[in-house]
Amino acid sequence: MGVDAETFRTVLGQWPTGVAVVTTTAGDGWHGMTASSFSSVSLDPPLVLVCLARDIHTHALVERSGIFAVSFLGKDQAAIGHRFAGREPGDRFAGQPWAAAPTGAPVLGAALGWLDCRVAHAYPGGDHTIFVGEVTAARVPRRTAPLLFHSRTWGQLADPLPDTVGIADTGLAAALHRRLRAHGTAASRVSPAEAARLLASVRDAGVRLRGPLPAGPAPGGSVTAGPFPAGSVLVEDETRLALVPPGAGLVVEVVDGPCAPDLVRAARLRGLAAVGRVPDAFRADRHAAVLAAVDRFAEAGCAEIALDEGPAAASPLRVRDVLQDAVARTRPLTQRVRLRESRGLGLVNALTAMKSGVRHFDVTLGGVDGGLCAEDVLFLAAQLEVATPIDRAALAAASADLEAIWGAALPGRAHRVAS
Repeated sequence: MGVDAETFRTVLGQWPTGVAVVTTTAGDGWHGMTASSFSSVSLDPPLVLVCLARDIHTHALVERSGIFAVSFLGKDQAAIGHRFAGREPGDRFAGQPWAAAPTGAPVLGAALGWLDCRVAHAYPGGDHTIFVGEVTAARVPRRTAPLLFHSRTWGQLADPLPDTVGIADTGLAAALHRRLRAHGTAASRVSPAEAARLLASVRDAGVRLRGPLPAGPAPGGSVTAGPFPAGSVLVEDETRLALVPPGAGLVVEVVDGPCAPDLVRAARLRGLAAVGRVPDAFRADRHAAVLAAVDRFAEAGCAEIALDEGPAAASPLRVRDVLQDAVARTRPLTQRVRLRESRGLGLVNALTAMKSGVRHFDVTLGGVDGGLCAEDVLFLAAQLEVATPIDRAALAAASADLEAIWGAALPGRAHRVAS
């Protein structure tokens, strides 16, 4: 019993594929079409295949010229796909950075990747021809999420949740330091002993703590941040970096700026891991600047790259848009985010970040500095059945201790919830 064409197309539509534009050249110019029937064939020699319907113009041109190129489309290039699928009139190559590859076939300069090929074999395949091409040139012009074809619809990745989520506290030590120096009533101040006990509890729960640099290296070569051992420190220049002993096991945080890449390289020469921080990362008019900073930090050799939300609350759409590009560019480096709590958007943005490929969050115990609350992020992860190496019960106890020291209810919502 045969399968009718409509059923066959419907079943094949359940197999998600990327979307590509297959192009070639002939005497009268460039030609191309949208295709999803593409596959790799061999690594040595490098071979790929495309399946082209025998009754289309591009088929005849590839058959005649013996060359073709394949340009992979990104999530933001559906309009190009529609144009080359014949859904829009006009010049298909207008308005985009197309250029001739070595064979002469056009490739898209803004594609996720392109392959330039010479036909090595052509096999009959029913109403299609299977063209096997030997790849003669290949490039990856940019990195972002791909455009996908599924069930006759173009879309994006399905956003799987991470297997595990980790946190680092980048705000508690500074908040306690301000309370240590407060000029007010005794109730508004924190004693050194209370701060030391609290910070030690957070560290013992498995959370990396950021602390301020001391005036100089401590005896024995260790670095302390006030009354507790720091896990990371923020350094602004090489003078401050010189205070960190080489190989101290400390993570050095560097904020984006003209000298930031040099500072990262200097830290690495001292045997220190570096985090590159990009401020105000989710502002709409900073998209290109943020990605450029991400590239600079990656090239300088950062172990981690962190994107910090600015003073204006970011929308989940902006968070997703930036992170899809940033995560694709930074793999396999660790991508971090620091989000703010604003009218309930903090946890929404945290979920968006998780579904955009982020597994590490910079937070603050109790959310006392306006940053996203450590306990809330872990509570969200637990509800999503995402694992964490952090001891949630110990962190909840530290949060209750902080609230008692603070003398007021903490901004975070989930600090009393233990695993």
